[in-house]
Amino acid sequence: MADVVTERAAPAAPAIANPAPLGLCGFALTTFVLSAANAGLFTGSAIVLGLAFFYGGLAQLCAGMWEFKTGNTFGATAFTSYGAFWISLAFTLTPFFGGKSIAELLGANLGSALGIYLLGWTIFTGMMMLGTFRANGALIAVFVALFLTFLFLTIGALGGASGMTTFGGWLGIITAILAWYTALAAILEHGKVAKLPTFPIG
Repeated sequence: MADVVTERAAPAAPAIANPAPLGLCGFALTTFVLSAANAGLFTGSAIVLGLAFFYGGLAQLCAGMWEFKTGNTFGATAFTSYGAFWISLAFTLTPFFGGKSIAELLGANLGSALGIYLLGWTIFTGMMMLGTFRANGALIAVFVALFLTFLFLTIGALGGASGMTTFGGWLGIITAILAWYTALAAILEHGKVAKLPTFPIG
């Protein structure tokens, strides 16, 4: 008697939730706190270190890894890179080395060193900003504001101009608000309440 072969369909891959709101929220909150300090709204900017390590850093880094899983190259590159940015910045400002941070060890060279560091992130953000021009208006607004934030922070650091840093802080607050809006739009996309427009291109 012939064997009966039962064909079984391959199990479907589990659905992956959209990691973008997590990445955007981690980015937004950490940016908001540091930018508020840069804008002179409060003292005690060290409060951002915990956020930079764990929410803007680790959580955003994880969001980037999950974006790789979804096949979103832009999201993967952006979230992974900015997650690493926050971790690297927190590491630079945390006193790991004999009670001193890397920033403190740089001494008089801190301004120019920080300026070059921020310049690199300005260039990277400019590249990523170009990548948003085929996405939607909300994401474009986030990256234009972020590019300007990095640009003014860079000018402030390289030129020792505290006014530029303060203005960069205000731009950072705007960037955070735009990122929160974009995150909320993604969260509400499949919900039953009113959706927020993101102004798609094309």
